[in-house]
Amino acid sequence: MQEWFSKIAFDFRQSFIDSDRWQALLSGLGTTLLITVLALVIGVVLGVLVAVVRSSYDQKKKKGGVLGLLNKICYVYITVIRGTPMMVQLLIMYFVIMASSTNTMLVATLSFGINSGAYLAEIIRGGIMAVDRGQSEAGRSLGLSYVQTMRFIVIPQAIKTILPALGNELIALLKETSIVNVIGMKDITKWAINVQGRTYQAFMPFLGIAAVYLVIVIILTKLVSIMERRLANDGTAKKRSH
Repeated sequence: MQEWFSKIAFDFRQSFIDSDRWQALLSGLGTTLLITVLALVIGVVLGVLVAVVRSSYDQKKKKGGVLGLLNKICYVYITVIRGTPMMVQLLIMYFVIMASSTNTMLVATLSFGINSGAYLAEIIRGGIMAVDRGQSEAGRSLGLSYVQTMRFIVIPQAIKTILPALGNELIALLKETSIVNVIGMKDITKWAINVQGRTYQAFMPFLGIAAVYLVIVIILTKLVSIMERRLANDGTAKKRSH
């Protein structure tokens, strides 16, 4: 047993302490989190725009026109992105669309943002469609424009419904970023691969990054749960005040 603990301690020191490898781990973690945050911002913007177009088209009595064309474009976008693997999309962006660019952070952010936008669009669209149509009609009757009605009345109510799904998408996005090492980015997965290649020890570095991902996912899950409770409490308080 003592020999086993000694080996674990040696592997830990060799993987994390020697040559200040923990600093490279922190740097890789920063890259992972930065890609996740930036891609989420792009995904939310794209998701809201696509969801608004598609939900507006679904609620429109007369189909066709400019809105019909935009809806078809959005449908193709969602179908293509959701129907192809994330790694393939990343490689196409890196080797084909942005082949002349050396900015791998930009390539990764756009790739994951566009991918996330397709999934978020359907999530947000479902939330918008779940809001009673009378809410938007009431907003328009008060003199609000369509954009103002969506911004101040419909989307805030939709967020309460789709928050758990949004949290799941954020967690999935975080874990999917582990493939950015295929385009040479030094995230935490690339760090583990490099350590394994230099120390010939796979157990400790890969177990280490698994633990890092697990801790972050637990924290994000807890934060989403807190936000859900607060939104639920705010909604209850408003009903009581009325």
